[in-house]
Amino acid sequence: MFYNNQEDKYRHKYIDSLTTVGNLSNLFSDSTVPYLYYRVAEKIFCRSFLANDLSRGDIALDASKDSIGIGLKTFLRNNNNTFQKIAEFNKDRELYKNKNELETVQLISMLRNNRISFAENLSKVEKSCYHCVIREDSKFSIYEEPMDYINLEAINDVKKKKNSIWFNDGLHEYNFNISKSTLLKRFKTEKSLYEFEVEIFDNPLDKIEQCFKKDKNILEPKDLVKDTVYLPLYGKGKKVFEKSGLNQWNAGGRDRDPDEIYIPIPAKIHKYSPNFFPARDKPFLLHLPNGDILNAKVCQDNRKALMSNPNKALGKWLLRDVLGLKEGELLTYKRLQLIGIDSIRLDKIDDNNYKINFVSLGSYDSYIERYEVE
Repeated sequence: MFYNNQEDKYRHKYIDSLTTVGNLSNLFSDSTVPYLYYRVAEKIFCRSFLANDLSRGDIALDASKDSIGIGLKTFLRNNNNTFQKIAEFNKDRELYKNKNELETVQLISMLRNNRISFAENLSKVEKSCYHCVIREDSKFSIYEEPMDYINLEAINDVKKKKNSIWFNDGLHEYNFNISKSTLLKRFKTEKSLYEFEVEIFDNPLDKIEQCFKKDKNILEPKDLVKDTVYLPLYGKGKKVFEKSGLNQWNAGGRDRDPDEIYIPIPAKIHKYSPNFFPARDKPFLLHLPNGDILNAKVCQDNRKALMSNPNKALGKWLLRDVLGLKEGELLTYKRLQLIGIDSIRLDKIDDNNYKINFVSLGSYDSYIERYEVE
């Protein structure tokens, strides 16, 4: 597990930050149960424990530290035996729409396992866990359990109830909601790692105003993302071409390193965000989700390629470490579908620093559509 292995100073900071947010619950709710928005919980966790923030990517993990991947969740305690959503498969409907109940949960389980494996490869972690903040009357509790792969060979007790398929794998119970294409897992949360009281302020706005009067710069933003673009990992027609892009290593004309690739930059990106990238061949730093940093640049005519320097560094990370392809194995769009990603998001911090994250199927198309509708 993660929480109990962290230094006291980090745990104290985490509890203090959660308490502070819980104190302000009356800004959002009249309930006696402290309110905690999941995005805020993610930020608090990463800042308190100095963890890598993976929440900007559409992957199975929200954070990582010390070779441990973490899926962050917050929900009501209720009866300590609730189902919580762990994955969505809206864009995979075509893969399972004509299958029976057993075939459906076998496929969904495989896709879920693929996503965990992809996220662990991406962030260079050896194991993963769920870290949960459980909310109840005037209290928060910390709970953790392993993020287990679903045992495909042990799936049993498959039952359809109304619009859901229930099943288990000998370790956990699952529920696949067909209409919402969501996979839920039962969390048994009786044994908390730590519990603490949370006072809910009657007039939280008064407290906030007092803070601003003491320090008007208290909420001054730092390290803000200046701009964002999305890039496809494929070419026209939703194809990963065999001799270009992420399969550039397979092109003819000269001897090529098996890790030689580039990420395509469509002309529409330069049209809608002309100042996002630096000039052709001007170097910049590309920050990876696992904390590594590559030297990168925009290359080729019309600035149509994002490459690393040396070129093989990007391919080594993306093809081998993340996607798990063997040397000489072509990347296909089908492979991307089974993982649930087909695009990347690039966040521009400044002219010399960019962050890369993977995003879900159709993200590039949705990004371009927004511009074209406008």
